[in-house]
Order: sequence, then structure tokens, then C-alpha cells
Amino acid sequence: MKTSNLVFILTIISLCNICFAQSSPKDFLDAHNEARKEVGVKPLTWNETLVEYAQKYVDSKKKDCEFEHSMGPYGENLAQGFEELTGVDSVKMWLSEKEFYDHKNNKCVKDECLHYTQCVWNNTESVGCARTKCDNNWMFVICSYYPVGNIVGLPAY
Repeated sequence: MKTSNLVFILTIISLCNICFAQSSPKDFLDAHNEARKEVGVKPLTWNETLVEYAQKYVDSKKKDCEFEHSMGPYGENLAQGFEELTGVDSVKMWLSEKEFYDHKNNKCVKDECLHYTQCVWNNTESVGCARTKCDNNWMFVICSYYPVGNIVGLPAY
């Protein structure tokens, strides 16, 4: 193999690693489970059925990147960002709503907190996430959760 071909192949491999940096199943899980540990709930497991569902949904949004919930049977968090939005970035965005969750009174204060509460929902056992780059160069990310969280009247943890 020519040296120039080897350099080309190694360059492509290194770029692929950058593309997938912080968006692996482990990255998604670790980001969720750190927050869950902070509030004393059991860690999530990775669920391939949820991944398939999530991937099918983001793929259906690839053309227009229309930001709307799937209205499916699972709990769900969505994120969208221009060009490179990693899985970890998405989870951190959802977790940033923690400050708006009043656990004592079990309600959101000031702003949105339901993305956060879905991430740490006590009865949720598994998660599956997917992302795609839309035709307009935006990234669309979804995490699906089973069982669904954010049940009215019940505290997140």
C-alpha cells in the first residue's frame, strides 16, 4: 500500500472518530447516569429497541429537521443544534433545567424542567438515542425512554 493511501485512510478514520465523539451509547448513558446518581436513582441501561425507534424518527426528519415530538409510546427528549450537536451536548442541555425543578413541591418553576425530570425519572429503566444531520446542516437528536416518565402528580425521584 502506498504511503499516500495509508495517510488518506488514517485521516478518514480519525475524522470519523471526531464525528462520533461524545455521541456513542456509552456517552449518552454516562451523561444520564451521572445526573441520576446525584439524585439517588438507579442507572439507565441502553435499549436497542428504543434506539431503532429513535433512529427511525430522526431519519424521518432529515429532509426538513422539523422539531416536533414523535407522539410515540415512549418518553422523549429532543434537541436540535446547528452543525455539530453531540449526544453529550444534548443531554447536558436537558439536564441544565435542573435548577427549574422544585423537587419539594414537584413542579417546574420559572422555566421548563420536563426534559430534566425525564432524564432522572425514578421508574425509567432504559434509554435509546439517535441523531442525524438534516439537509439544512442542523443536527436532530432524540432520546427515547422506557417506561415513560413525567407522569402528572408523581415526583421525578
